[in-house]
Amino acid sequence: MSKGIRRQFLKRLGAMAMVATASLSAPLAQAADSAFPDKPITIVVPFPPGGSTDLLARKIGESLSTTLGEPVVVENRGGAGGTVGANYVAKSDPDGYTLLMGVTGSNAISAALRDDLPYSPVTDFNPVSIVISSPLALVVNADSDFQSVQDVLDYAKANPDTFTHGTPGVGTSMHMAGELFALDSGTKLVHVPYKGSAAALQDLLGGRIDAMFGDILVTSEYISSGRLRPLGVTGTQEHYLLEGVPTIADAGLPGYAAFSWQGLFAPAGTPDDVLATLYGAIEAALQTEDLQTLFRERGFLVEGMTPAASKDFIAAEVEKWTKVVDAAGLKK
Repeated sequence: MSKGIRRQFLKRLGAMAMVATASLSAPLAQAADSAFPDKPITIVVPFPPGGSTDLLARKIGESLSTTLGEPVVVENRGGAGGTVGANYVAKSDPDGYTLLMGVTGSNAISAALRDDLPYSPVTDFNPVSIVISSPLALVVNADSDFQSVQDVLDYAKANPDTFTHGTPGVGTSMHMAGELFALDSGTKLVHVPYKGSAAALQDLLGGRIDAMFGDILVTSEYISSGRLRPLGVTGTQEHYLLEGVPTIADAGLPGYAAFSWQGLFAPAGTPDDVLATLYGAIEAALQTEDLQTLFRERGFLVEGMTPAASKDFIAAEVEKWTKVVDAAGLKK
């Protein structure tokens, strides 16, 4: 995991578990078989309806319902950057019937930023799978003098606290990508937070800020029209929507990698056989044409990590972003 997310499609770990119980002391011996699932499953989305996390949860839910044979309901519990919904699931019964569609912020960055977070992304959840990831693109205005990542590095080293990058706000994946860039390169950048990506993008197009670590799908439209210039992507390989654009690691900052990602999480203590059943259903969902089309259209990369690999990945993510937050003095 040291260089970011790797695609991991592994074979299904298990099938539905059957538990037979009998009470020999009762007047009539009884045998009761139970299998997961035998009632509806709820996926909590920690944001309002309509966003990419909500869309992914609903698409995943439809496929899980087909595979598992039980209804899957999506429930939106937004608030506090996704932490309200995450805390609700963390405190839910660990039986596999209440799940979280978690994201980088709610299940990694939040732990680095907040001392008062009411849950631990590492110990209060059993990940089912990190489902998808999405690298960002370092972009500048097409009229900018910056032609490459190396140009940015050279300028930032020679001119501390002058290179500006816009983000949707403190603690977002775009902000953290910039802070990681500064930490790894030993430079000091100027963070300019906005109320949303659209406002930051407009100022970048207007030449009022130098750069942005932006969503690849959104920025690719402006790149194609010639209004933005991509310098590098934050992933570990070139992205199919930006062919020919190098990774930032290959373009001058070795080892650099930053992703936003989304995954399915169960409360800590959820039985391994239940996690295995859910993971098997996730793996099946990722093979469907409907989801493959959605991923291509949105610029997502398929991950499909196993529960064990996902748990290791979350621990590494929290450790990485904690170092970044501490170095930038962002702790709340």
